[in-house]
Amino acid sequence: MAGCCNHKADFTGMDPAYKRILVAVILINAIMFFVEMFAGVKSNSQALQADALDFLGDTLTYGISLWVIGKSLSLRSRVAWLKGVSLLAMAIWVLSSTLYKFWFIETPDASIMGSIAILAFIANVVSVLLLMKYKDGDANIRSVWLCSRNDAIGNLVVLVAASGVWVTESALPDLIVAAFLATLFLSSAKQIIQQANSEKKQQADAKHHQH
Repeated sequence: MAGCCNHKADFTGMDPAYKRILVAVILINAIMFFVEMFAGVKSNSQALQADALDFLGDTLTYGISLWVIGKSLSLRSRVAWLKGVSLLAMAIWVLSSTLYKFWFIETPDASIMGSIAILAFIANVVSVLLLMKYKDGDANIRSVWLCSRNDAIGNLVVLVAASGVWVTESALPDLIVAAFLATLFLSSAKQIIQQANSEKKQQADAKHHQH
């Protein structure tokens, strides 16, 4: 993965090839949101629903990322900061709903969980491979990479949860994984917000030196 770091952190996504890749990734995420949310409700899986919500968040934020390409650094960093905050809100929602579910436990359907997790993992691996060349850009570009990487990790963990539900015939593995996904959202939110704040500071310093 270190060998893919050929792009400097000032890459802003102006490459037409990157824009085409981003459109493809947006479509993949939008389709998987509907597939996974339907399966999550049908199988009563909190982990699948949390992952589906992540697909929806990615669809919206990637669309915003595409829109801000070529805009000013100030706007790009503000949008990246907002994406970080939205990811933070998503994490809080998943954690709170998972805690609620602990009191109303129903065992999910492990077979649906497993098959959908595999499908989602394939979709995210395709996205990650498409985006890998561009992972070291500004906060806006990096947020796209981080979200796709986290999704792929999350799908593997959901698969582990499905196995746990099947073996134990309990909802506990599903709830534990949903909580884990929320902590993953928290970690990414922190990274995105920190980089966006850093870019804002750099711009403020540059303006100060100009005057």
